[in-house]
Amino acid sequence: MNAWEIICIVLNLAGALAVFLFAMKLMSEGLQKFAGSKMRHILTKITGNRWMGILTGTAVTAAIQSSSATTVMVVSFVNAGLVSLAGAVAVIMGANIGTTVTAWIISLFSLGEGGSTFSLPMLLAAASLFFIFSGKDRMKSIGQSIIGLALLLVGMDLLQQPMSNLDQYPGFLHFLATLSDFGFWSILLFIVIGAVLTCVVQASAAMMAITLVMCYNNWISFDVAVALVMGQNIGTTITANLAAMVTNNAGKKAARAHLVFNVVGVIITLFLFRPIMNFIQWVFPTDVAMGISLFHTIFNVGNTIILSFFIPQILKIVDWMVPDKKEDSEEEFRLTYIEPTLLSTAELNLQSAKSEIEEFSKRVMRMYTFLPGLRTAKSEEEFEGIMERISKYEGITDRMELEITKFLTRVGSGDVSEHASQRISSMLRIIDNLESIGDAIYQIAMTRKNKREDAVHFDQNLNDNLSRMSALVQQALDVMDANLHDYDHIDLDAAYAAEEAINSYRDQLRAQHLDALKLGIYDYAIGNAYSSLYALYEKLGDYVINVSEAIDNSRKKADNDTDVKN
Repeated sequence: MNAWEIICIVLNLAGALAVFLFAMKLMSEGLQKFAGSKMRHILTKITGNRWMGILTGTAVTAAIQSSSATTVMVVSFVNAGLVSLAGAVAVIMGANIGTTVTAWIISLFSLGEGGSTFSLPMLLAAASLFFIFSGKDRMKSIGQSIIGLALLLVGMDLLQQPMSNLDQYPGFLHFLATLSDFGFWSILLFIVIGAVLTCVVQASAAMMAITLVMCYNNWISFDVAVALVMGQNIGTTITANLAAMVTNNAGKKAARAHLVFNVVGVIITLFLFRPIMNFIQWVFPTDVAMGISLFHTIFNVGNTIILSFFIPQILKIVDWMVPDKKEDSEEEFRLTYIEPTLLSTAELNLQSAKSEIEEFSKRVMRMYTFLPGLRTAKSEEEFEGIMERISKYEGITDRMELEITKFLTRVGSGDVSEHASQRISSMLRIIDNLESIGDAIYQIAMTRKNKREDAVHFDQNLNDNLSRMSALVQQALDVMDANLHDYDHIDLDAAYAAEEAINSYRDQLRAQHLDALKLGIYDYAIGNAYSSLYALYEKLGDYVINVSEAIDNSRKKADNDTDVKN
């Protein structure tokens, strides 16, 4: 084998692998777009029942054909507090079972001469969906998935072509045979090789395809192929762990749990290695590809059944691996749920944005609670301390609006559905009004500060009036915050009732204020500070109702889209 022949084989393999990886990505993203919010809804409704979590993880991964996508989703949901850590571990176990479907597809339809037979009819069917249902996002997503599956078969066919000629080069086969001559140590060696290669490629399905082709052409023994498969199960955890690098401790623990589960699963399988091999060779004595697929299924199903009873112990291990640390001060700016890199579909990115917006609301609500302290501060030092905190929060709200806006703009610039685009517009309006609430709170604080510096004092009646106005705004904020947690079941009537109460009381205070000025009950300086404060509270209430209206607008558009599709 000369250098040119080696280069040609490597380039052909790389090209075939690129087609295969692109096909997997295309198919997975199409299925995720088709599943959309339903997939997210299913995952976020997981309870503490481990079997339900396992079934959910299996079904979702089998549907979207990507265990990495499922585990990354689960890590982000744990990070967002939408899924418990125990529930996440159960889903990850199920994801390992769901990913075995890929191996069966390759074994049944891709090896030998069968792959190219199905690919062209699939492409024709997908093209028909694009032309006939050009205006329907869900049908286009199905078409994208079919194109991905067709290209996957083409990729497998391309992968087999350069590898089918490797048996002409005895040096290569001798090298593989040498690595296989160390008995049990060879099994461990190929587990490491499988893990490392999967980490590099970041696609266990691609490594599974290569393993099946190599074993199908008798370049590696069945035992070596099985060892590679075990290594791939370890290597595939790298994706979730990379995603968890920017998450909180809970997200990191979910990713580590995936690693622990697969490593412990490999150890268990090594103890039962020979009995499992004997069983598989009894079921498929000659069909090695089917045998590998069966092993992959036995490995993941068996380990899930065994380790599902040890989820508490797995959680203790990950607690040791990722010790809890003192969280950064809540008064330091940080994005909790939005990650630097976009997830594969708009729906998942919007879930992260929604969680970040909820955090934004919590910051604004917290900022509002500082205001009463400005009136009751007993010393200049205490007053300045509260002003400093409000000023710091105002800066945080500005930066949160900027970062979330940048994130949503990046999401919207990609391939998004009409529903996702409309939801992005609503979210942009929400964060704009949340930032305006922060500005209004800061303006109220500055009015209080100016009043203090000018030695302007309110009597008990004026203070009581402002306290009641503050309480009405607090009620409106509480309704807004509740609505932000569930876009599908917002209480718009309560939001309008709270807004009406604020406006009505503002009108009452304004009428009383004008009468007091006519009667000379208080001077201009007091009247100016007083009217400025209740007007600012009412203005704050306007921003609050805008948030709920933006949520309702997003929901109505989603409902209209559903009605049109139906």
